[in-house]
Amino acid sequence: VQLQASGGGLVQPGGSLRLSCTASGVNLDYYVIAWFRQAPGKEREGVSCFSSTDDSTYVADSVKGRFTISRDNAKNTVYLQMNSLKPEDTAVYYCATDTRRPGYGCYVQLEEFNYWGQGTQVTVSS
Repeated sequence: VQLQASGGGLVQPGGSLRLSCTASGVNLDYYVIAWFRQAPGKEREGVSCFSSTDDSTYVADSVKGRFTISRDNAKNTVYLQMNSLKPEDTAVYYCATDTRRPGYGCYVQLEEFNYWGQGTQVTVSS
């Protein structure tokens, strides 16, 4: 199983980025996929998740109304569209999936996820 995250970069406040997470070796139709982020000196936190099994989603309060998670089934890829970015969104963003149980419902508890992507840096700065 491999998760390849991409799409990060440097953007000005108020700008947008779209992160991608492409999976190989696992069919995301059956499992939860989530985005996490870790800012310098802070713990990794859950940002958003998606379950194709029941179409459930979750978005953290800190990004609600600005970030949207979506899925391209044909590409086995999950996206995180990030709009109205703020300096406090600066972090390394990781995608992860939990292949140990069927993906009914959506969750972002770190310890539940057994496969992680390599992370992509998002920097919001003027």
